[in-house]
Amino acid sequence: MSTPAPAPDNAPISRFPVADPASLPDDIRQVVEANAKKAGFIPNVFLAYTWKPEHFRAFFHYYDVLMRGESGLSRAEREMIVVAASAVNACTY
Repeated sequence: MSTPAPAPDNAPISRFPVADPASLPDDIRQVVEANAKKAGFIPNVFLAYTWKPEHFRAFFHYYDVLMRGESGLSRAEREMIVVAASAVNACTY
């Protein structure tokens, strides 16, 4: 069985439209660029949410509350939960 070739960078990631990163509002573009620099790629969830900037902001506000808000868990423990949930759901990032 052969492994399928990776999709080209400009291939659609889904049926959802994806905004051109250059056309994003400054606040969103900065978040996308900072995370791409850190991870080495732009996760598809970022690209999917960029189509609706208000959804992008809401999603990442919620993420910040979960990861940086008051909790009895350390940042490392929260990250481990994210990794474990991603593994269970076969998410590679």
